[in-house]
Amino acid sequence: MFQDFQTPTYAGFWIRVAAYLIDTILLSFIFVPLGFVVGVFIALANGGQENEPAVLLLTMILRIVSFVTSWLYFALLESSSWQATVGKKVCGLRVTDLNGYRISFAKATGRYFGKILSGLILFIGFVMIAFSERSQGLHDQLAGTLVLSGPAVPSYPAPPAPPDFGYRGSGFMSNQ
Repeated sequence: MFQDFQTPTYAGFWIRVAAYLIDTILLSFIFVPLGFVVGVFIALANGGQENEPAVLLLTMILRIVSFVTSWLYFALLESSSWQATVGKKVCGLRVTDLNGYRISFAKATGRYFGKILSGLILFIGFVMIAFSERSQGLHDQLAGTLVLSGPAVPSYPAPPAPPDFGYRGSGFMSNQ
């Protein structure tokens, strides 16, 4: 939980856009070559016939693979000890729960699918970041998350040291 002397610094709209662009460029290094290989395979196998069942199946499989890869990229990294994707890490951002702690994989998954909803409603869910008090988009509000500036913190505070019940030998009895 945030302590009284700590004021969280919420990540603004434009820094989050920059982080997302970095992530998009990084993911394109995976998907563009994969799409090129699949495109060449389709062109060689069918002579460019786009409506063949094999082509449609291969296209659907490619889309499913790219969707699952994107979901796992965002959900696994945001729920990791980094608390951020590579783009967020480069921009000095981290994703936390409402108390400032690391989020679970389930919460990161809900946040990812909430981003789809944020985009489907004419990107209004993303624009909300610029106008909300804690810079939360619709997907952040749905998942109960914040995007903060600064380094990641441990998931939970360190427990206090255990009490020491050892006999120290002090007092009038120690000289006997």
